[in-house]
Amino acid sequence: MKQQKMNMNKDLQYERSRCTFDPVEVTYLFDGSPEKTKRRRDQEQYFLDDLALKENVAMKYKSHKEIYEDSLQIACNVLQKVRELQCSGKEDIDLLLHIFGARLGSALFEGGNPLVLHYAMFLPSILGQANSEQQAYWINRAWAGDVIGTYAQTELGHGTFLRGLETTATYDPETKEFVLNSPTLTSYKWWPGGLGHTANHAIVVAQLYTQGECRGIHLFVVQLRDVETHEPLKGIIIGEIGTKLGMNGVNNGFLGFRDFRIPRENMLMKNSKVLEDGTYIKSMNDKLTYGTMVFVRVMLLQDLLHYLMKAVTIAVRYSVVRRQGQINPEQPEVQILDYVTQQHKIFPHIATCFAIKVTASWVWDMYNTVQSQLHQADYEKLPELHSLSCCLKAVVSADTAAGIEQLRLSCGGHGYMTASNLPGLYGLATAVCTYEGENTVLLLQTARYLVKSWKQAMNGEPLPDSVEYLNEAAKGVKHRRWSNDLECLIDAYDAVAAGFVRSAAEHLDRRIRDGVPMEEAWNQTGIELAQCAEAHARVFIVKTFAKAVKQLNSKSEEFRQVMFQLCELYIVYWALRNVGNFLRFSSMQKEHVETLHSRLEYLLTTIRRNAVGIVDGFDFDDHILCSALGAYDGNVYERLFQEAMKSPLNREAVNISFEKYLKPFLKSNL
Repeated sequence: MKQQKMNMNKDLQYERSRCTFDPVEVTYLFDGSPEKTKRRRDQEQYFLDDLALKENVAMKYKSHKEIYEDSLQIACNVLQKVRELQCSGKEDIDLLLHIFGARLGSALFEGGNPLVLHYAMFLPSILGQANSEQQAYWINRAWAGDVIGTYAQTELGHGTFLRGLETTATYDPETKEFVLNSPTLTSYKWWPGGLGHTANHAIVVAQLYTQGECRGIHLFVVQLRDVETHEPLKGIIIGEIGTKLGMNGVNNGFLGFRDFRIPRENMLMKNSKVLEDGTYIKSMNDKLTYGTMVFVRVMLLQDLLHYLMKAVTIAVRYSVVRRQGQINPEQPEVQILDYVTQQHKIFPHIATCFAIKVTASWVWDMYNTVQSQLHQADYEKLPELHSLSCCLKAVVSADTAAGIEQLRLSCGGHGYMTASNLPGLYGLATAVCTYEGENTVLLLQTARYLVKSWKQAMNGEPLPDSVEYLNEAAKGVKHRRWSNDLECLIDAYDAVAAGFVRSAAEHLDRRIRDGVPMEEAWNQTGIELAQCAEAHARVFIVKTFAKAVKQLNSKSEEFRQVMFQLCELYIVYWALRNVGNFLRFSSMQKEHVETLHSRLEYLLTTIRRNAVGIVDGFDFDDHILCSALGAYDGNVYERLFQEAMKSPLNREAVNISFEKYLKPFLKSNL
């Protein structure tokens, strides 16, 4: 992206001059090719150049109502521009992912996009769960017609535990309709984006009742509002849930039903079906119902990546510009990035960006492969994909949220200001830790797959690639002798993950043999089960990262060297963060820890020279980065002052509150 280069901060200029590689190599790696980089930049500029999309008043100074209304206006303007591209033949699916994703989307929609679930969950649900006739009807209306949808799953009293959802859809064979009800307050849908005042339809997840039996959760298309007047339909209780930590433009809502009827055809019937007489035809695979959730979790990895990339760009640039304190009392104040403690706060998160990138790309490819296999009724890889999407969403969201908070702290008091954009990025990232599956619950879902895989390994059965490391542990193969090289460390990650899985499975079995009921035994083993899922995600990320770095043959030797350093930093950093687990399950001994720590310090020093070049390669336009601390020119203090002057309180030298409150109070003391 072309950046403003006037009045460049001299420290930033110097850092760029001594970078050992061309930062555009990072850009091409993340985009996929020079052609894709050009297309992305053109798309970004197409939207950023439009004055109608720019805020006149900063969101932080608006009311909750204004934030929603302005967010919706911008969303409509953005989609109008997308339609213009459609008419010119320049629109593609990558563009929609781009504008609704975290890179450009979080800049266009500072408070969140009230239409995002229409594209991210409503349409994917129709594509994945509707039969061909339903798709033809609903996609035409939803893509360019009169339908704006959302996805209503979570309830006031239940979130990730789908079997506990209380909303009911009871089939009436006489009228060939489903009757939807919210039997309790806790059964009200709560949280769906755009539900409050934006959407007029929803995919509703409800317990299906037919012929006197509960058939479990199923998906239904439900009209909520009149398509002309937008008034709620009779039997619909709907509204907005209120302010949140972030994303207050998303218009999250609540939804209740009172004997609300929908046609039989509104149940999505690609997999399960209800015939006219009420006969229920069960799906060949129950997990197919969760296809939309798997898709969203895979896509969330990309969003989390861009949140973290923005945060590290801000922290690195600010840490070069900010001078504070002295390392040598005889020398001037130093750039805070020269402090090893600052490098330790920041550089591992740079490495994490690359780790997430290669992992997200791998899982996206796997998702597409599995989707094509499902069309051939091949369900073999679906459990593996589901388990990976669960644990990776949990671990990557936790890493990103914690990472952004640490990066915010690395920027001192200025990082606390919303002008830094770090509080906003934290709000976006930490939300992901609970939506589309609360992280602990997701880890425990992966743990079920791992326990099953361990039993298969113990029986000598073949395992999918992601859990193949369990085979050696099941056979009792001894760990390789510790050597402190990268291959040894990767093997140690295997040993840690396998050790946690084995320990959790054995303790679970022991409790069951002692007479503890299965689900209670599972609860009692919950800590170890969550740990084994986290370790499984970590080893998957480590091995995917290491494999990707080895395959960078087309890149320059200088860039490949930087990538190896970042990969090794990620692996060493997380080994030291979890050193107790490595001492417990691998061949690492306590004398190896000091050597590993020395390696960490060396890697931090080595990466220091190229830190600015790496984040420049992330290629964020200043308007997308939205940060006074992280702008390309490095004029931090001038930009902070400009942001301060935008405050409505600075429009007048004396605020009205002085005459109304402060002056009478002061006079009363005389």
